[in-house]
Amino acid sequence: MKVYDVRDPEFTVYGRVIEGYDFSGVIDAMKKKQIPDPVEYVASVPELEALPVFREFEERFYGQLGAELGYCMGHNDRLDALEYHRGSEVNIAATDYIVLVGRQQDIEPGMRYDTEKVEAFYVTEGMAVEFYATTLHYCACHVKEEGYAHATFLPRGTNTPLDRGFTAVTEEDRLLRARNKWLIAHPDAGMDSGVLTGLYGPNWTMADLER
Repeated sequence: MKVYDVRDPEFTVYGRVIEGYDFSGVIDAMKKKQIPDPVEYVASVPELEALPVFREFEERFYGQLGAELGYCMGHNDRLDALEYHRGSEVNIAATDYIVLVGRQQDIEPGMRYDTEKVEAFYVTEGMAVEFYATTLHYCACHVKEEGYAHATFLPRGTNTPLDRGFTAVTEEDRLLRARNKWLIAHPDAGMDSGVLTGLYGPNWTMADLER
């Protein structure tokens, strides 16, 4: 699989690079954290949300909609799953990494998705990248032995636990694994039995990428 850069035109259907904000404080705070193995995700981090750029971004980018700023970091070298949200996700890269993405529009009846349609993009440290609500994505892939790290903006409450008693009514409801998080897994990922394994085709790994 070819690896594009997020600044290449091929990325425009998935998102864009965000400019005009000073994320240096976010990046500095992320670099002080120890990168774990395999992956750690935290939806909301008070120390990051205390930075002035958080309120500025919530006000301007999210149009005064409540947002959260957390992080995802660790070691990962494969696709395993794809997820989407109602609302854009913005990642601020504290390291270089690669993202594997697809389009929600390509999800087939039965909540199945052909991973041959996945594309790979390189993100450079310091970039802030928006992933549109229709962009399928999951954990980034590390490109250096020390792992990857990025801060993550999302609408407030995303990826937090669902209320008790949620009952699936539609096919899409079966994908809901947390608030504002719809997830489709690959059968090779070995996720728990409650996760719908609708991905078929290669479970892409870093070894499959042409860099």
